[in-house]
Amino acid sequence: MELYESEIIELKEIYTTDLKKEIVSFANTNGGTIYIGVQDNGTIVGVDHADFVIQQIANSIRDSIRPDISMFTSIELLKDENKSYIKVTVDSGTKKPYYLSDKGLKPTGVYVRSGTTSAPASEDAIRMMIKMTDGDSFETNRSLIQELTFNSLSKEMERRKLEFTGVQMKNLGILSPDGIFTNMGLLVSDQCRHSIKFAVFQGTDKLVFKDRKEFTGSLFEQLAEVYKTIDFYNGTMASFHDLLRTDERDYPEDAVREALLNAIVHRDYSFSGSTFINLYSDRLEFISLGGLVPGLSLEAAMLGASQSRNEKLANLFYRMKLIEAYGTGISKIISCYKGKSEQPAFESVEGAFQVILPNVHARNLSMEDAKYLPILQLFEYKKEITRSDVETVLGSGTTHAINMVKEMLDKSLIEKVGNGRLTRYVRK
Repeated sequence: MELYESEIIELKEIYTTDLKKEIVSFANTNGGTIYIGVQDNGTIVGVDHADFVIQQIANSIRDSIRPDISMFTSIELLKDENKSYIKVTVDSGTKKPYYLSDKGLKPTGVYVRSGTTSAPASEDAIRMMIKMTDGDSFETNRSLIQELTFNSLSKEMERRKLEFTGVQMKNLGILSPDGIFTNMGLLVSDQCRHSIKFAVFQGTDKLVFKDRKEFTGSLFEQLAEVYKTIDFYNGTMASFHDLLRTDERDYPEDAVREALLNAIVHRDYSFSGSTFINLYSDRLEFISLGGLVPGLSLEAAMLGASQSRNEKLANLFYRMKLIEAYGTGISKIISCYKGKSEQPAFESVEGAFQVILPNVHARNLSMEDAKYLPILQLFEYKKEITRSDVETVLGSGTTHAINMVKEMLDKSLIEKVGNGRLTRYVRK
């Protein structure tokens, strides 16, 4: 029999553990045959202890390759005169990409056939194989990262007295039926690659940053940390009716919570970009990638219609009592502003969805005057303020603070009290 290497034939003079790479490459491409005990020129030299080598190959196929490729492989012992050599037949698999279990779903673990060699697959090629095998559902597709931990999620589950076993992980879609971590698992793992970026701006535009943070880790950890940060910046204004003091937040807490949950649960995670939350003096913006699910209009969503993009993620949040029911988020946000002069806004464009919560205490300021809001908010805590207070809250130098104070005096937003070093300013 004349043998030569090609795209579907590989010749090996001796058995080495690297044989598993060739098996993976054939399974991920169009199948092929590997002959062991045959030189590159096609000369059959035979294999010593052939039965032992066959057992090693079978063990390697069973233990070193994922998903299970056994049903697509066969091993035969062949004879040529007095020489024994081995034929390994590999069919094209139906659960591509196949990979080396100790390397994972990355180029060092996934191989494809290219001419007469086996080459690492690119990340794009790996994603394409996953999509062709698993379909378009991001949640159920296999995660490119398989070394996942769930410390944050397990703590949250334990706190709610919910079980978090291997069986539960499969029921929740974190593990596939054959025990491989899915993208759903990646999202709720400590290794989640998606992040939320939070920024605080001075005034009503993006010219001056006051603070910025990026939150990573499990989506549950991001949820807790982002909400805590927004709450820190969410000012409180006190009002008095007779002797009764009433405190009101700049942004209703329930509206903040619903907008944040919406941005996390319903965004399109097939995009690699971050979710953005921007805080201005007059509004709080939540911008998530993906827009509305195709076929669902903004008008329908505002009426309460719902079609979850991430059904398994939404189900987990529901089980953990973080969301009450599908389709209630937008209506809850709207109800938080009932009777207010400013109303929340919702915008859906191709590739993104935005929720804008107005600052309920900025309603009496024009857009031009909204830049003074950080200074005016000082009066929530003090009856009188100084120029030094203005410098601190604006994070600016003396000259800018003096100019801002002068403008506010000219607009009758504040009033000067005292002179010289005893100069103070009060709200008009």
